[in-house]
Amino acid sequence: MFNAVYISKDDNGYHADIAALEDTALPDEDVIIEVHYSTLNYKDALAITGKSPVVRTFPMVAGIDLAGTVLSSRSAKFNPGDNVLVNGWGLGEQYWGGLAQKAAVDSAFVQLLPNTITPYHAMNVGTAGYTAMLCVMALESHNITPDKGEILVTGANGGVGTTAIAILAKLGYTVVASTGRMEQADTLKALGASEVISRSQFSEPGRPLAKERWAGVVDSVGSHTLANACASTMSEGAVAACGLAQGMDFPSTVAPFILRGVKLLGINSVTQSLAVREKAWARIATDLPPESLALITQNAGLADALAIAPDFLSGQVQGRVVVDVNK
Repeated sequence: MFNAVYISKDDNGYHADIAALEDTALPDEDVIIEVHYSTLNYKDALAITGKSPVVRTFPMVAGIDLAGTVLSSRSAKFNPGDNVLVNGWGLGEQYWGGLAQKAAVDSAFVQLLPNTITPYHAMNVGTAGYTAMLCVMALESHNITPDKGEILVTGANGGVGTTAIAILAKLGYTVVASTGRMEQADTLKALGASEVISRSQFSEPGRPLAKERWAGVVDSVGSHTLANACASTMSEGAVAACGLAQGMDFPSTVAPFILRGVKLLGINSVTQSLAVREKAWARIATDLPPESLALITQNAGLADALAIAPDFLSGQVQGRVVVDVNK
């Protein structure tokens, strides 16, 4: 038997509960993992609350992240006892996920943990920190170096935002954090932000072009925020877009792109190749300070996930939530 955040749908509606499941309920996949830690992310909150049609098939075990130890494997790539992680790939949406004490996962989705990263550390980072690193790598690939100017991070109190600030500051960038929770400004500055500004500067309709300020942007918000960030990005700057907390729409014009050469970089964290994932996690081991993660992490048990999920959607959760699935 194992416990899991189990999502079902029937004639009486949508349900998310902590369920005790038989091992025989696990999907027929080639790697069985004893999960030690998972996380709680915005997408998990949508799945648990049913506020968005994130879950594609029912029943479903929630959780887009997991880290643990291989129990058994039909794949030659993994052996019992290997420490592994899985993030993305449709876990918690199309495939049973990591908010459970056991998981059965396609070996193509599994990667070995770097020796320098423990299962707890991996989930302290999670998909949010991994996505933040992909954003930073994308900016670097377009020659956005620390000497080019300020980097704007929107949604700065979220998991992507907080970890992006910490990474960028460690690398020597000047970071400006945009947030709707100005009461958290001291924490954002402790992570490395040089300035904290209100999201109200970006969240309403703006002009096609605004005064140039940003050399680069990490945006996890979308909608008007993304449009205004692009409009105020400097010539030949770049914007890494990875989220939709404000909305999926993009009410912009082509002006920033054809008049200033601004690059809009879409960040896909779900189905990246193993080579890209390994590069990102290797960078995380060196460029995301553990002391920064400690500032923005809360620990929870499996049952706590159900209570915390609504707080994500109302913007009340800062940083990262690590879930010990055995508590």
